[in-house]
Formats: sequence, structure tokens, C-alpha cells
Amino acid sequence: MRAVFLDLGSVSMAGDLDLGRLRAALPALEVHEETTDAEVDARLAGAAIVLCNRPRISRARIEANAALRLVALTATGTNNVDLEAARERGVAVCNIADYCTASVVQHVFATLLALTHRLREYDRDLKAGGWAPGRDAPSYPIRELAGRTLGIVGFGTLGRGVARLAEAFGMRVRVAARPGEAASAGRVPLAELLPEVDVLTLHCPVTPATRGMIGPRELAAMRPDAVLINAARGALVDAPALAAALRAGRLGGAAVDVFDEEPPAPGHPLLAPDLVRLIVTPHTAWAAREARQRAVDELAENVAAFLRGERRNRVDGLGN
Repeated sequence: MRAVFLDLGSVSMAGDLDLGRLRAALPALEVHEETTDAEVDARLAGAAIVLCNRPRISRARIEANAALRLVALTATGTNNVDLEAARERGVAVCNIADYCTASVVQHVFATLLALTHRLREYDRDLKAGGWAPGRDAPSYPIRELAGRTLGIVGFGTLGRGVARLAEAFGMRVRVAARPGEAASAGRVPLAELLPEVDVLTLHCPVTPATRGMIGPRELAAMRPDAVLINAARGALVDAPALAAALRAGRLGGAAVDVFDEEPPAPGHPLLAPDLVRLIVTPHTAWAAREARQRAVDELAENVAAFLRGERRNRVDGLGN
């Protein structure tokens, strides 16, 4: 049974992960650090088990490989696999979940603290000789988180993890009912919540209802010193509108770890150098080493379960 890992390099950093559990499940596993789209067909040919993160496993590729039995993903998202084609051909598909919560939560607060304590500005000014003798007053206003209101859109595992840490900082947590979601106890309509929050953090998927849910109107409804953090999906936020709000001083700051297209094209509105109150990172909120090791170990458990005839983290909709 041929097995191939198309892009180990998407989760491993210079071989820093232990592949012991994965090798135990698949002793003859063929591993590639990365696979371009042009290389996928050749590497997929004849494989019964395919492990991957980013390569597209399309209908054509599924139908062209009669030996294919399992596509095991090293991520939660499944948008790179044609699930309908997999169901039709009896190909199992599994993903991983809840492996990077601690890493993402840390990232949210790392960027929030950098923005509220003005760490980049003070670091920059000090290195440029900006601490003059006799001047002890701060040049930039610093805010405490205690007593502030944090709004969360998307209250799954990640949202709850952010809420727990926010409460440890003494923040008041409020949860928004995301667009398209049925009303439920404890959820506040997003339009009602926006004017109240000091921090808004996004942790929901992209759906037709949530795509672009933070646009010009929503940004205008927020307080001018509020902070927006998006470590979920880039398409949730209207990027030109966010850039315009920051440039006009209508928002206190923002941190963006995700883009609607990754990597973002040159000239993307959120890469403009004049957006000094914006922190951008290349989709690394999830990427603490411990989280990446859990991802590989979860992948190994999914494969082992499949080989035993068990269902684990299956997203293909196939019966037992």
C-alpha cells in the first residue's frame, strides 16, 4: 500500500518534528518537503494513502487514481479536497482539529499587547535615540486590558480559549452571533456589539454570510480606539476598508494573520508601509512547535485508525 506525504514542510521547520508515530503507522511512507501543483499528479499516481496540507486533491485527481483510499489532511480546513468526488469514489477524508488552540490564543494576546503597549513604537524610537535625558513621560498612550470589553465572533474551541485568557486579564467578554447564525442565549447581534467593544477578535469560518462581514459600515460602528484582530480567515474582513479606517485614524489598531489570498499579492492594501498601527503576520498564529507536533501526531492517529477500519476525524460523509 503506497503512501505519500506531499508537503511535510508545511508543518515541519527544518526537520524539528518527531515523525515516530507516523512512521510506525506507515513504515514505507514516501515524504516530500513540498509539492508544486505541477508535481502532484506524478506523486499521487498509484498512492493508496495521501497526506497533505495545501496541495489540491481535485475531482480529476481522485478519479484518475483508482488505488486512492485515504486523504489525510494536516489541517482543519478541507477546501483543497473535492469531498463530493471523494464520497462518490469511496475515498475516506480526515482532518485534524483542536491542535493549535494554545498557539492561536497566545498569538491573539501577543499582538493585542504589542498594540496596546505600543511596543513597536517604543522599540523603534528608543533605538533611534528617542529617550532624551529628563524625559520620562510616555510618548504613546498605553492601555490596560482590565475592565475593557472583548468581543468574540466565533465561539468554538479557539474563541473559548481566547475568552478564558481575556477573563484572566480582567476583561469583560461578550460573544457575537455571527451573520447567518441562529439566535441563541448569550449571543449578541454583531451590529449591537460593535460600538461596545474595545477589542474585536474573529474565530469563525468563511461562509456566504460571513464573507466580508467586517466592512466599511462595521468598522465605522467601532470605537476609534478599538482594536481588531483576525487570526481566522482573511475573507472575513474587507481589506481595503480596514486599510482606509486605519489610515484615517478611525480604528486604534489591528492585527491580521490571514489574507483572502495567501500569500498576498504585491500591492495588497494591508501591506502598505504607512499602516503603522497594523501588525501583519504570514498565517503563523497556529505554528508553535508544540502545535505542529500535535498536528503530526493527530495525523498519525487518523491514519492508524483508518488502517484498523475505524472512523476518526472523518469529514467525507461516508458510512461506517
